[in-house]
Amino acid sequence: MMDTATTPRLRAPPLALLRAAIGGPRQLAGKSRRLAETALLWLDPGTIDARLRALRDRGVIDGVPTRLQLVFGGIDMVRFLIEPGARDYYAQRGISFGFHQLLRVLDDPVSMIDPTGFLSARDTIIGHLMQVVHLNPIYDVQLLDSYPGGLDELERQIEQMIDGTHPRRATIGAIVEDAGYHQRLLDYIRRYRVDPSTPEMPREQGDARADPHFAAAERTFATLPGFIRYACTLPTGAPALVRRLRRVRRFPLEQAP
Repeated sequence: MMDTATTPRLRAPPLALLRAAIGGPRQLAGKSRRLAETALLWLDPGTIDARLRALRDRGVIDGVPTRLQLVFGGIDMVRFLIEPGARDYYAQRGISFGFHQLLRVLDDPVSMIDPTGFLSARDTIIGHLMQVVHLNPIYDVQLLDSYPGGLDELERQIEQMIDGTHPRRATIGAIVEDAGYHQRLLDYIRRYRVDPSTPEMPREQGDARADPHFAAAERTFATLPGFIRYACTLPTGAPALVRRLRRVRRFPLEQAP
């Protein structure tokens, strides 16, 4: 069972963390499999469209963005929320942002190239949720809820992480800096499954939320419906999307809910 007082991420030397994040043959085989699954999704846009339509038909989202809107919406999520939030959080924890991202890439490169999760297989999303102390896990939980048995599998794998039987326990353990994260996440998932309106599980931050642009981005991107609504407001053509990417440098407050 993982140490309840600290984690390998905080006590192990850097070289040991690098070796642990890379893992052995079994872990490398799993990474290769997840990369192949993601590549197949990239080549089959119909799978993503079907997933989005299913979410719309269930009433989870209001509209279905185009592939380009989804991609550029994901870029905005990274630059306006995920990256500044992570820098602020890791600075608060006294952790090198750059080294931490290196460990994440070594553990699971797929999770770093698909911020929206729509191009990732179920187990990649689950691994990402367990690998990263999330700003707010609700987005990924809602995404997993669109998979048959997704939340069942998430709960099962978190239980494995806690009792030390998960096949990725060593590689994930080299990254997670919060010893209580998995137990809190498990408790939250169990509450969510009983009542999806249960209070969310936001991460403590440093000063980021004092910035109104960051706070507005968090309100927008924290949930799956919020992200999809935002993506649907973006231009549909590639030239307009690229121009907007170059012009808009901070989250536009007028697009916040």
